[in-house]
Amino acid sequence: MIKQFEDKIYAGVLGKILGVYLGRPVEGWSYQKIQDTFDEVKYYVHDKVGVPLIVADDDISGTFGFFRAIEDNGYDRNLPARAFGDTWLNYIIENRTILWWGGLGRSTEHTAFLNLKNGMDAPESGSMKVNGKTLSEQIGAQIFIDAIAMACPDDPDLAVDLVRKAASVSHDGIAVQAACHLAALEAMAFTEKNVDILLDRAAKYVTDPLLTEIIADVRDICSKEKDWRKVRAYLDPKYGYGVWPGCCHMVPNHAMVIASILLGGDDFQKSISIAASAAWDTDCNAGNVGAFNGIRLGIDGINAGADFRTPVADLMYVVTADGGSVVTDAVLETKRIVNTAAHLAGEKVEISDERYTFEYPGAVQGFTPCEFDHGCMSAVSVHNKNENSRENALVIDCDCVADGVTANVSTQTFIDFSKVALNFSTVASPTLYSSQTVKTKASVGKDQEVFLTPYILYYDLDNNSQVIYGEPWKLTQEVQEFSWKVPDTKGMAIYKLGYQVSSVKRFCGNVFIYGIDWKGAPTDFAQRGMLMTSIWNTNPLWLASFASSAAQFAADFNQTYCVSHQENDGLVTIGTRDWKDYKIGSTVYYNLHKAGGMVIRSVGHKRYYGAVLTGYNKAQIFVQKDKERRILAEKEFKYEEDKPYKLEFAAYGDQLSFMVNGEKILTANDETYSCGGAGFTISRGTMTCDSFIVQGE
Repeated sequence: MIKQFEDKIYAGVLGKILGVYLGRPVEGWSYQKIQDTFDEVKYYVHDKVGVPLIVADDDISGTFGFFRAIEDNGYDRNLPARAFGDTWLNYIIENRTILWWGGLGRSTEHTAFLNLKNGMDAPESGSMKVNGKTLSEQIGAQIFIDAIAMACPDDPDLAVDLVRKAASVSHDGIAVQAACHLAALEAMAFTEKNVDILLDRAAKYVTDPLLTEIIADVRDICSKEKDWRKVRAYLDPKYGYGVWPGCCHMVPNHAMVIASILLGGDDFQKSISIAASAAWDTDCNAGNVGAFNGIRLGIDGINAGADFRTPVADLMYVVTADGGSVVTDAVLETKRIVNTAAHLAGEKVEISDERYTFEYPGAVQGFTPCEFDHGCMSAVSVHNKNENSRENALVIDCDCVADGVTANVSTQTFIDFSKVALNFSTVASPTLYSSQTVKTKASVGKDQEVFLTPYILYYDLDNNSQVIYGEPWKLTQEVQEFSWKVPDTKGMAIYKLGYQVSSVKRFCGNVFIYGIDWKGAPTDFAQRGMLMTSIWNTNPLWLASFASSAAQFAADFNQTYCVSHQENDGLVTIGTRDWKDYKIGSTVYYNLHKAGGMVIRSVGHKRYYGAVLTGYNKAQIFVQKDKERRILAEKEFKYEEDKPYKLEFAAYGDQLSFMVNGEKILTANDETYSCGGAGFTISRGTMTCDSFIVQGE
């Protein structure tokens, strides 16, 4: 059952990010300014306003980050609102990620976060009783719900139930009703294409008479007037920002989403263009419209107009405290949703756990022609073999490769800091590390001597881009699997994985890559010693590969890092959920503090194992799961300030061990977490740390 919806889920994910990327550059602009500058936003305008196309955005990070509450809590169809609130606390880094941090009483989501942080559970955290009517009825409820709806294909009852709980973390009243209305529309769009039928059916999920009246009014004007500008002129004096209080009220935006869907018809481009051109919350509205019409119209609908897909190449950032999952793509997020949908439906589906499988129509998973200077380079393009056959493969289409002239393609494994928007903080960890083994399945389209060479791009100590090439692989028309152990970058962050096509004789043709993957923690990854190159640069790019919720995390001028946090449990982590059985080590110097040590198998900053020294007299291993901490092992252990303590923390299967200065002082057994990143934890104070070493199996 769920398998039949896979391509539509992928189209919904694509539609969401394409709509967000279209509307984001003009977010916050007045309607008049959009008109005067662009008339209509029919295609990407990021370059015209000097911002990147692929950006960290709350509409993407919140949508696909908060959705993980379902998989993180065992795919419970009856998941309580409290669990969604716990997911906020696990994945949000305060004052840095996902939300607009506009202040208590000003930003709805910031206010809800503070309520959660101070011990309040959802739905109270977002309730009108606690936060007031105006704050609780802003737009945020409906912008985070699309992935949940996609996980409930043709099951609007479940979609509405889960979305109501998810939305209630931060919102109440008509805002939650609007989110549920959209969720029902999206869930039903998997099997019904007619918008009027969908709106009729979704009406039963709206009990607020005002929202019912607004939707009916929008439907009525759109049935009489097909010029979207005239429709907007009708809506503005009744439902615009001047009528509804707050920074970004739900009512004008929900009205414009419905109008964009109705006026766009079966034209995907027209629908998101209206949403992006009409002002109000342009990226939110175009994102919701794009998700809905992606599901309803499918890949063919997205492909029917302008080429929105090639510039994006599936790439997206889901910025959370789980840094290793930030740099992702539409295929990976689709797989997560499909897996969740199957669990919720009580079905089993086979989903490849390879990172790059290129298995959905036209998917390229971030691969584009490489912009790094590799010398003499030929023209090259990428597409998917499944557009013309039943096979899934990345096609590297080469034009006149010859002796000394190569074709190069690459995909991001970390943030490309030359293309980062400053509006939202982009916190991430690399997905690929030195000493990991990359396996690549590839072939060539014709019988000619053609070589494929893997390479990485990384940032050096001075934040400059460097390249390391592997050994060339000779391709054949038969698919072969090649392995490459990623060379040592001395702990510097790898931000792209690439492939170079070469041939002595002229080659005009195709190279096919069928799959790319790596598994497990790196066998030898380390940042060693004092790496600061200037006392004025305490935030180099090698440091940016850690996701930090500690108040201060900086390069140190004696050791490698300084970690400080004035509250409990400031975390600094690196790595991915591919890391399973491994150990970590660092030499730590304690200053004023309550507790400090190391973290392993972190899947967010409220879900992890910790090994700490605390109170100058005790050692502990504990498991943190949301608000609950269980001490798994502890003993008396006296230590002092300003002295070096070599800490090692290991996890193999369900066995945990904590070593200090070469002596194993604690062991424990626990099965709560089987994978995740690693790093440091500090409570109410500071520690400096010399080196950070990861050794996997």
